Amino acid sequence: MLSALAVAVAGGLELAIGEPPTRLHPVAWFGRLVGAVDREWDHPLAVGALAAALLPLGAATLVGAGVALATTREPLAAAALAGLALFLTTSLRSLLSAARGVIADSDTDLPAARDGLLALAGRDASALSAGEVRSAAVESTSENLADGLVASLAAFVLGGTAATGVGLPALPVAVGAAAWVKAVNTMDSMLGYRSKRVGTPAARLDDAVMWLPARASALLLALACGSPRSVAQARDWLDGVPSPNSGWPMGTAAAALDVRLEKPGVYVLNPAGRLPDVATAQRSVTRVGVAGVLAYLLSGLGVLAWF
Repeated sequence: MLSALAVAVAGGLELAIGEPPTRLHPVAWFGRLVGAVDREWDHPLAVGALAAALLPLGAATLVGAGVALATTREPLAAAALAGLALFLTTSLRSLLSAARGVIADSDTDLPAARDGLLALAGRDASALSAGEVRSAAVESTSENLADGLVASLAAFVLGGTAATGVGLPALPVAVGAAAWVKAVNTMDSMLGYRSKRVGTPAARLDDAVMWLPARASALLLALACGSPRSVAQARDWLDGVPSPNSGWPMGTAAAALDVRLEKPGVYVLNPAGRLPDVATAQRSVTRVGVAGVLAYLLSGLGVLAWF
């Protein structure tokens, strides 16, 4: 049951710590490597493709090898190390805390709310109304349920299951898969802009990797909100969302809460609704937290397939 213990360790650290300081976070260290790629190149697509292939693979190999070595010496230590590594590939508590602060400020100190939104959503907040700020907070928490939690947990479970099927040690492969997904997502967040051709391969890879987690997150949100039909309702509003994935959890939240979510000039989800008020936006954040707990519970059950 070491795999279930690893999931429990990750969940416990998420609950107790939330996220380590940036200077101590391995994802931030990986980001420095990605930053070295973020420059002008004569052949940006070739460089970007090479980086997208090698950097996540290097991260996965390093993490997986460390857990494999620990497994040969002390299985309990290996489970603890795997749990720590899995925790470092996820982010939920800090996201929810930041969103709650922005939503609360939107009703009392709009400039502060706009400033706080910069930590959640990559958009110009200087002209956003209070309702649009709250919409952005709801959108960000819903989208990042997939990016920041479900993707890594799903990779952990599926990676370990696949490894067991071919006779490989499950725990090192599982945690390596989670690290690989987090590395791909980090590269996309740093380089995946139309203005950065070097980031195009990472962006396309992230689109493929996030296909399943985004839709799984939508289902988890629907369950957390007690609104099973909201996923089907969301489908009607997705054409305007540039990402092939992020619209699913965001649209599900819009349908389940019956609110309008809007990125001005880009997309509108549930156009017949109203922008969220403070109470509804805070309820949305709580529901994302519930969906996150469900994700951990399902991951704990999922690793039983390894046996």
